[in-house]
Amino acid sequence: MTDSKHPQTPPSAPAPGPLAGVIIGLDIGGTKTRGIRFEDGVAVADESAGSSNVQNVTREEAALNLADLFARIGGGRVSYVYAGAGGIDTDDDAAALAALIEPHVPGAQITVVHDSRLLLAAGGAATGVAVIAGTGSAAWGRNSAGEEARAGGWGYLLGDEGSGYWLGRESVRHSLRRMNQGLPVDQLTAALLAACGVDDPNRLIALFHSPETGRRFWAQQARLVVDAAAAGHGASQELLDQAGKDLADLAGQSLRKLGIDGPVILGSGLGMNVVPLQDAFRKYLAAGGVTDVRVLDQDPVFGVLKLVAERSGSE
Repeated sequence: MTDSKHPQTPPSAPAPGPLAGVIIGLDIGGTKTRGIRFEDGVAVADESAGSSNVQNVTREEAALNLADLFARIGGGRVSYVYAGAGGIDTDDDAAALAALIEPHVPGAQITVVHDSRLLLAAGGAATGVAVIAGTGSAAWGRNSAGEEARAGGWGYLLGDEGSGYWLGRESVRHSLRRMNQGLPVDQLTAALLAACGVDDPNRLIALFHSPETGRRFWAQQARLVVDAAAAGHGASQELLDQAGKDLADLAGQSLRKLGIDGPVILGSGLGMNVVPLQDAFRKYLAAGGVTDVRVLDQDPVFGVLKLVAERSGSE
């Protein structure tokens, strides 16, 4: 849902102190790995490769994609690597990913965190709740006492409500329900059949369970729901509204655990680009009394500089 040419690189100026030297920021999603090389706080290389999240690809594929990325942004003498990735739930998760990164940046300090931490920092907030709405979904927040809270982020088999995968799966379910009810193919189903290269909704069942498709494939079909909703398709509009509600629920859970009322920052591919989802997200949060809601205006990976500076200041 985002432009692969990365038009959102913000202007920056050389920064002394903790941002001196070479810092590499990684944003590791379910579909791709984004890497930016900063030299003295200035972005000098910005590239993407395939996903290196071992919850979505094999360890071997993750290693190959990281090698591809570092071949283009450079490794070598790097001071710091800060990586955000989905599914980083334990220290062991973080250590496993750091071990894949380390050969490319020998001697560098490597920090691996859940990718929602990048999002909050990219929004310029030290406290609040960040909500990811991309291939998957999750919320993470922190209050002024340093307490942290998370909601969602269980992965596509257990959750990921409001995500690209969820929308893609729901488009399949919508099409199969209409088939069972003897209803004709509608706008969303027609688009889905064309995108999947099949001629009958019944064929979607085998395709959905096929090893030839997976989480990323179905997440990419979210665009069909967005397009159909924009063309006035009622069921697609309802799906985007439900996605906004589910994401607002994740934010609300984290806010309550932290005892704060904002800010809430929405980001990642769907969150940053789909206006009806943003509107529904704001609507449902406002109904719960939460009004400080922001849509991220730069990619989460740019939160790395803030996180490195914060970490250096606490040492």
